[in-house]
Amino acid sequence: MRLATELRRLREAAGLNARQAAALLGVNPAQITHIESGLAGVSEQRLRRLASHYACTDDEFVNALVAMTTDRTRGWWEEYRGLLPTSFLDLSELDHHSSFLREVAILFVPGLLQTEDYARAVFSSRIPELTSDELELRVRHRMARQELTVPYEVVIHEAALRIRVSDRAVSQRQLARLAELSEADHITVRVIPMDLDGFSRASSTMTYAGGPLRKLDTVVRDAPHGSVFIDSEAQLNAYRARFRKVEALAFEPERSRDFIHKLAGEL
Repeated sequence: MRLATELRRLREAAGLNARQAAALLGVNPAQITHIESGLAGVSEQRLRRLASHYACTDDEFVNALVAMTTDRTRGWWEEYRGLLPTSFLDLSELDHHSSFLREVAILFVPGLLQTEDYARAVFSSRIPELTSDELELRVRHRMARQELTVPYEVVIHEAALRIRVSDRAVSQRQLARLAELSEADHITVRVIPMDLDGFSRASSTMTYAGGPLRKLDTVVRDAPHGSVFIDSEAQLNAYRARFRKVEALAFEPERSRDFIHKLAGEL
């Protein structure tokens, strides 16, 4: 879908419509529409021809698009196809292709850092209620997503650490797990305390995924009916700035770890 979006943007920037683009390749206009809708693939040769016709001179960007179109990865998430909503698979694929991940969490511990019991409690609160099989599939998928080694920076508000999604024991184990993971080389955890003055970004929960190039980064926001993927350059710039501002307000990693231990001791 991202490849489709970028090809459409290139065509529009060149001032061409789908019929004109199709004529350049000698294909039916419907084929361009299908490619730009993510319903059909495109060969490396045709992609490079399109980029040339669209006067795209950014070789690094074109090569990144070629890598997308030639990628035949069938990741672990494919075993869930048809069993979970597509958005779950999209998140897994985004994780897999990310060069780094940044996250801001306000009300819940991020899924990539959740214990199994915590994740089960979160999914159990879903409306309409999930069947036991649906619940366990979501928990199993969430645990599988945690097998990541890319750099991961997360800023968590104290509210997310204090809210008990289940009972005291589950919260204690979650805090202990969070403190443990914060010592991993690729994970950086920062905490924003509740008594911080001037924090006006309480609704800024987000995940920022780095792409092979800066212009291919992606932001994921939660919505009532699933995840929303954001990839326009203007919005990406806004979320980059937002993350850095939130990060600057948070405790440093070592102080954050001490803070998490302190909260665990208070439970």
